[in-house]
Amino acid sequence: ICNTELESDVVVEVGEISFHLHKSPLISRSGTLQKLINESTGNDEDDRKPCTVRLDDFPGGPEAFQLAAMFCYDVRMELNAGNVVPVRCAAEHLAMTEDYGEGNLVEQAETFFSQVLGTWNDAVRALHACDAVLPDAEDLLIVPRCIDSLASKACADPTLYGWPMLEYYTAKSLEETVIWNGTSATAKPRSLGVDWWYKQASSFRLPVYKRLIAAVQSKGMSPENVAGSLVHYARRHLSGLKRHGDNSDGSSRGGASGTTAVLSDGDQRTILEEVVALLPTEKGVTPTRFLLGLLRTATVLHASGACRDALERRAGNQLEEAALEDLLIPNTGYSAETLYDVDSLQRMLEQFMMTSTSAFAASPEITDEGQLVDAPSAELVPVSTVAKLIDGYLAEVGTDTNLKLSKFQTIAALVPDYARAIDDGLYRAIDIYLKAHPWLTDSEREQLCRLMNCQKLSLEACTHAAQNERLPLRVVVQVLFFEQLRLRTTVSGWFFVSDNADQGSSSDTCVLPRRADDDLAFAAGSEETTDEGGSAATRPGELSPAMSVVEIRQRVSELEEECSSMRQEIHKLEKPKSALSRLFRKLGLGRSSPSRERDRQQHQEPLPLPGAGDKRRKSFGGC
Repeated sequence: ICNTELESDVVVEVGEISFHLHKSPLISRSGTLQKLINESTGNDEDDRKPCTVRLDDFPGGPEAFQLAAMFCYDVRMELNAGNVVPVRCAAEHLAMTEDYGEGNLVEQAETFFSQVLGTWNDAVRALHACDAVLPDAEDLLIVPRCIDSLASKACADPTLYGWPMLEYYTAKSLEETVIWNGTSATAKPRSLGVDWWYKQASSFRLPVYKRLIAAVQSKGMSPENVAGSLVHYARRHLSGLKRHGDNSDGSSRGGASGTTAVLSDGDQRTILEEVVALLPTEKGVTPTRFLLGLLRTATVLHASGACRDALERRAGNQLEEAALEDLLIPNTGYSAETLYDVDSLQRMLEQFMMTSTSAFAASPEITDEGQLVDAPSAELVPVSTVAKLIDGYLAEVGTDTNLKLSKFQTIAALVPDYARAIDDGLYRAIDIYLKAHPWLTDSEREQLCRLMNCQKLSLEACTHAAQNERLPLRVVVQVLFFEQLRLRTTVSGWFFVSDNADQGSSSDTCVLPRRADDDLAFAAGSEETTDEGGSAATRPGELSPAMSVVEIRQRVSELEEECSSMRQEIHKLEKPKSALSRLFRKLGLGRSSPSRERDRQQHQEPLPLPGAGDKRRKSFGGC
């Protein structure tokens, strides 16, 4: 520190390091050292022996004291954002105020610290330096001033503060320098997004980060921006989110989590619970994928029940945004019976149904044939999306042999019937469950199949159900019966078109208006007449498309083939003759006699499909 040839007359011990100095420069600048040296000199009987002064718990340690001693000797020292906070605390501890010299270290350090707060990077370095000098930095209000400065810059336009983040302004982020005719030109840096401050903010300790989030919220930062920062912080410090591959914030930057030391389970549990408490309460602000990722991690870390309940409520409120893979949360408890946590899914589904604001208080209107009249409205889209999601979830968990029938039924029944346009997804889930649980009794199988509406199965699902040996016979009969009604309704509609074409058209094509009493009949077949390529079927209230007589005949032929194949499937289910006769009579597939025809008409039973002797078929004579 000093090149003078004078012998040292005071030894200052800071930690394990001893500084051999002189009394005069120290006493002239520091009130604390003046007091300690005077006390040590008075107690020392030998004036020729250097006195010893010990400084315990000195803020900043030997490094900070060395800088303070250099200032006392008027030796040039360099202040920067990383050491100004320890030097400021050391100066305060040594009482190096204006009372012991003009322009003393306290004033010099305070002036430089105010300049440090003017830039983002320097303020971040200064705030990190505060960790080594607590609680002195808190007592001198250095930490609150750093946090307030950072919060102001995070809420404002980043371009107002120069170059706030170094990684965005390195040579890689700039376009390459172009040299032409001896002139160099460098392009301007790319503009910053709202997430420019996330990475450096996530490097703070949890107590400091919480205060920073509270500060930016008090300054009016948007909930979306606050949630984005919390997502980044959690992904950096929670290893469970990194293993699961959550990237719900959509940011590919800030991947410095690999350089962060892995925290203990206790520390991660604390961070998770605090992050959940800090998340904005507005719906849709926090990504559903991130919420479910936190819930999965909370299950693994055994977080508090209040934390998991909060995550389930938040995720349940926006369940329509979830993905199936995120809902498959494994059970980690020792007493868990099922592979996945179906109880958690049930609570989230109940929360969604409780807060759903659908305009439909009951099921949409049903026609006599059991078909939906109208397609789902925009208000019904979230519920319909969740219905498809739950059907897929039941299909996944249905393979678990430990999943109880009552739990499967409860989850499936939570989705209202009007939420499903078709029940193919639910049928698939039921079929998977029956396959994985072959020991179910007939009554249990029938009870399970009551969850689906046989009238809302597509043609492919009906064909599969007619051949499915796992379904109860009663359900198979219902499927065949409603498919028979659907086919007859479709054929009747085509005959209506063909009759009008023969009577009112002189050409091979005609366009017929829809009748009010036919809207319901055509609604049943509207879904099946939509091909995979996306061609739309006729909707209620619209004009029929132009159809040629040849196409009508071809369609009738196809329907006859479908009916024939359905009869063959019924024969496969052959029972005793009396039971088979009753089944044929109910479906109208047996041979008709005049007396039976009159009896059927009196009881208003559905007519069988038109056969080869139907009068309407004769209108196509010669074809």
